Amino acid sequence: MTDNEDRSARESAIHRSGEQRHDATQTFGHDSDLSFVPFGVELTDVEQSAIAALPAGAALLLVRSGALAGARYLLDTDVTTIGRHPEADIFFDDVTVSRRHAEITRSGESFEIVDQRSLNGTYVNGERVDRSALANGFELRVGKFRLNFFASPVDLAAANY
Repeated sequence: MTDNEDRSARESAIHRSGEQRHDATQTFGHDSDLSFVPFGVELTDVEQSAIAALPAGAALLLVRSGALAGARYLLDTDVTTIGRHPEADIFFDDVTVSRRHAEITRSGESFEIVDQRSLNGTYVNGERVDRSALANGFELRVGKFRLNFFASPVDLAAANY
């Protein structure tokens, strides 16, 4: 078997139903492609208002780059799923995102991101993580999407006492 035939065999799997399916997740080339250059935390007036309006126990994800740049996602449940699966709470329709890529869990006022064994990994402030606590302003990367996490100002004020 030649290298091309071997590669072709690996890329096209036969599904249980007998249909031939191709892997649809694209991987990044090298770690150098994943260099971390943080975004500034310049927020628009609308974004600042959305963050200021967060109730206790909630947080907000702001999409900073990718096809959905500018989108906002409210985190107000104990588990929020992120992935390419259409039923994910945060749906990123891009081949660099695994179907079930990551989960954000909430415990009280604390939030944590947990990678779900995604192919391209989950990054917090430029470092690949299996799980990580989230703090105000942290940058997350899921596939080619970059997001910033913002906690409720009510919870931040309570934590400073």
